[in-house]
Amino acid sequence: MSRGPNRPSAAAVRALARRDPALGKALRRVTPFPGFPSPGGVRSHYEALARSICFQQLATRAAQTIWGRARALTPGSSFPRAEQLLALPDEALRGAGLSGNKVLALRDLATRSLDGSLRLRGLHRLEDEAIVERLVEVRGIGPWSVHMFLMFRLGRLDVIAPGDLGLQEGLRRLDGLTERPGPRELAARAEVWSPLRSVASWVLWRLADGE
Repeated sequence: MSRGPNRPSAAAVRALARRDPALGKALRRVTPFPGFPSPGGVRSHYEALARSICFQQLATRAAQTIWGRARALTPGSSFPRAEQLLALPDEALRGAGLSGNKVLALRDLATRSLDGSLRLRGLHRLEDEAIVERLVEVRGIGPWSVHMFLMFRLGRLDVIAPGDLGLQEGLRRLDGLTERPGPRELAARAEVWSPLRSVASWVLWRLADGE
């Protein structure tokens, strides 16, 4: 599935700024929202989910190195297809830098995508909660990974990931808090941003990065 980024209308963004003046002020000074999903990169939902597993709990540079090694395990520039991944020995996957748990998670993703227990075709037609329920059944894929998938792969504009530390730090800076809010506080605070919580998330990440 290849398409351009999904962007809200200017009127919708102005309405968001009016609902939350603090966020509106930040919107005017941070990097403009580029729209989701991110252009380029992975070629399928399967590959996007495999990438999220590979990148979990790693610094970006280390994760990119491992991702590149994993993609090089089979011919072509893509990550090994499900049937190719299941044919690879554990030693090859571990040699690429993948942990034992990530190998198990990738094998579970590949198995489910082949046996039909995880139907990825048409996933974009489901509601957000239905997608979360379907994907968290895969080993190694939790709510945070699905929220990132919803934003950066499917281009959903009303997603918040309460457990994301970057978003929590961004909210701390937005509201001038002394302590970083927890997931419940972030989720509650985000209600006013609907139906553009993904746009607000972009702003919070920029604030967390020091913009």
